[in-house]
Amino acid sequence: MGEHSVTLLAAGQEGSAGGTQNFLVPNGTFFFVLAIFLIVLAVIGTFVVPPIQKVLGEREKMVAKTTEDNRKANEFEAAADSDYRKEMASARAGASAIRDEARSEGRKILDEHKGRASEEAAAMLQQAANELTLQGDSVAADLRSSVDSLSATLASRVLGVSLTNGVTSESATTAPGR
Repeated sequence: MGEHSVTLLAAGQEGSAGGTQNFLVPNGTFFFVLAIFLIVLAVIGTFVVPPIQKVLGEREKMVAKTTEDNRKANEFEAAADSDYRKEMASARAGASAIRDEARSEGRKILDEHKGRASEEAAAMLQQAANELTLQGDSVAADLRSSVDSLSATLASRVLGVSLTNGVTSESATTAPGR
């Protein structure tokens, strides 16, 4: 191994020492490397770049479509929300109207029942007053009929003398202190 490296070193020194080449003038290696570079560039440009560009184009179309779908979905959601709010407002107004109507109907029914109840109560009070008047009149008549006998009995007990009905009525009118 040492022998080969010495030979290469010697060959490299001979070429550089012996020949004076202009570094501005290209040699054959440059053209060979340039040709390989252009071939690799053509292969990459032909077989690698178009599929990548195709995938990127499809991805860009998908992103654009997704963006458009999102915009349409947002518009649809805004329209649906607007419709929902309108329907809720009309439903609330309808519910309020129904509630107010039910309240007024309930008040009418309540007033009607109160009126009937007060009429019934007044009729019952009138009937009770009439019954009490009749009972009072009958009791007064009974008491008037029994007051003569009760007064005679009371007077006979107080005076200690037996009194008759005729005497009782005369003595009651002429009794002292009356």
